[in-house]
Amino acid sequence: MSAAPRVEVHPDAAALATAVAGELLSRLADAQAAGGVPQVVLTGGTIADDIHREIARLSPGSEVDWSQVVLWWGDERFVAPDSPDRNAGQAQAAFLDAVGADPAKVHPMPSTADAADVDAGAAAYAETVRDHGAGEFDVVMLGIGPDGHVASLFPGFPQLDADGVAVGVTGSPKPPPERISLTNASLNRARSVWFLVSGDGKAGAVARALGGADRHDIPAAGVTGHDETIWFLDRPAASQL
Repeated sequence: MSAAPRVEVHPDAAALATAVAGELLSRLADAQAAGGVPQVVLTGGTIADDIHREIARLSPGSEVDWSQVVLWWGDERFVAPDSPDRNAGQAQAAFLDAVGADPAKVHPMPSTADAADVDAGAAAYAETVRDHGAGEFDVVMLGIGPDGHVASLFPGFPQLDADGVAVGVTGSPKPPPERISLTNASLNRARSVWFLVSGDGKAGAVARALGGADRHDIPAAGVTGHDETIWFLDRPAASQL
């Protein structure tokens, strides 16, 4: 279990995105300088898209070799491969093409073209993690919903207690209803967990998570890094702390 979470509060979403992108590039460069091939779990959402665009902007001035970074997703909407709802497609457009990521090291979750249903997709992704993972992730990046959900693990849902690496989700309270998610156990198999949160609509969930809520009520409260847990917030998101 890591030490108490670190909380960083930035003036606004733009400053938050720049800070997270810079921190990630620094961590990746350090890991590669030490001979590592870092493994990073990406998230989706508006603030993630802003961060990804900042990564693309700042990468040319960094020492990161993106062909030697392994990329995963914490969750994905189970939709057609070309759907604009897919987190993988958003990341591809925002930064993966621009930075020269190696397609062989980029591991999107299955789409409806790859698996018969969410359970089959989750099983396939679990196998990919076992084949290409390193036993733990270096950085897991997570957004948080107003209800406290992370990835596609929603309050009160049975998937919060699922075993294994990945799990299928149906009936999501946030559309689209079908999704694939890393399990709580997988998200916790990380050296660093970074929560990326912008907007006053998330402030209540942030306060409850940091206040020690039960993970079944606020799933974000149940994810921590082995070495560190960092909450990157803008001022509105931190307004109830």
